[in-house]
Amino acid sequence: MLCIINILAIFVDNIQHLMKSKKRILFPKHQKILEVLGENIKLARKRRKYTALQVAERAGIDRTTLYHIEKGNPGVSMGAYFNVLRVLGLQDDFLMLAADDDQGRKLQDLDLIGGK
Repeated sequence: MLCIINILAIFVDNIQHLMKSKKRILFPKHQKILEVLGENIKLARKRRKYTALQVAERAGIDRTTLYHIEKGNPGVSMGAYFNVLRVLGLQDDFLMLAADDDQGRKLQDLDLIGGK
């Protein structure tokens, strides 16, 4: 019986290890962008006089996850960021992400010009 318990413990430990996500590494200037976003979210929450617990509960996330969002943690899912913005009434800001693709248009124009 003890052997089965040990095997199960090792199995659970291995599963937990596999489920841990890789650490997300960003260049400092890109990390700064996430930190500014997190600070903006935190300020928006405070302007509305919402507690962190209120926003977390309404967004369906843990309080710790909201803390990570407000710190600009790149490991938090985009869905969690969206739900927090939704709670704050800022969900339409999500539509602005990648909306103005100047570089993509320039590349497309170059391809059109070169493809004559």
